Amino acid sequence: MAKEYRITPDSVTPPEVIPLRADMLSDKLDVNNAPTVAEGHKAGFVNIVGNPNVGKSTLMNRLVGERISIITSKAQTTRHRINGIVNTPSYQIVFSDTPGVLKPKYKLQESMLEFSEGALTDADILLYVTDVVEDPLKNKGFLDKVANEKVPVLLVINKIDLLSGNKALEDIVESWHTLLPAAEIFPVSALEDFNVENLRKRIVELLPFSPPFFGKDALTDKPARFFVTEIIREKILLNYDKEIPYSAEVIVEKFEEKEHSIHIMTVVYVERDSQKAILIGKGGEKIKHIGIEARKDIEQFFGKKVFLEIFVKVEKDWRNRENKLRAFGYIE
Repeated sequence: MAKEYRITPDSVTPPEVIPLRADMLSDKLDVNNAPTVAEGHKAGFVNIVGNPNVGKSTLMNRLVGERISIITSKAQTTRHRINGIVNTPSYQIVFSDTPGVLKPKYKLQESMLEFSEGALTDADILLYVTDVVEDPLKNKGFLDKVANEKVPVLLVINKIDLLSGNKALEDIVESWHTLLPAAEIFPVSALEDFNVENLRKRIVELLPFSPPFFGKDALTDKPARFFVTEIIREKILLNYDKEIPYSAEVIVEKFEEKEHSIHIMTVVYVERDSQKAILIGKGGEKIKHIGIEARKDIEQFFGKKVFLEIFVKVEKDWRNRENKLRAFGYIE
């Protein structure tokens, strides 16, 4: 018999996930200067791992209540490990979104896998996310590592809104219980915010007693410029197909902030001249469209007028060059 899993029968109206704004960020978070709190405070790192395209970033944004991670339908949308911090007077949860687990084909993917595997070593609670269509044995080597974890593991079966009946869900739960017998199972729909609140409550129950790791007003450990690059990269993922989105990396080269405006100069690096031509488009129309879409989101993010410049440069084979991966923040 499958282990009892948690789900509520009633649908709920999904709350709005608030767009992240620059005034929600802390440029530098000093763990050593975290504020003192009353006895009984809880805090911990809740790391979200799983294969590509199972909805990890959507779940992260739901749990945090802010749009921390960019979301597209393409695999490998998340490249970095991104923290989103939830604070109340009695607890602090540091959620960590990670790249989807895959077999690396080049050094960039090796770094992405290291982010995911690193999340297994420093978690207080581990969320392993799958969905209702994924083969449970996909990337079994990584799954075996999850099964050997000593910290609480919550298995999140996402996208249950795609199922037509309870019998199908019961079969999926039984399969996963066999693979992760010690895990608590939470069927959810992150998109519809179904059963996410039950998951959140269980996370709070499992948190260890601890003072906060970051300031109680902190929302993420990433600087504002990081989200500028992510917004632009999201637009590239949404507007281009095939190899273009995966060969592109965005860097902020100039960031001049004034009282009512910001001048931002960015560079999109690709690997080949042909990719550069496609990215720019005839007469520059495609990159202009990307700039217009990105500027709107960046203006919302900062709450002021933004002058955005996007240049495109070729950096041959950057995904396999360690010095470039270090410059782009994938290797410390």
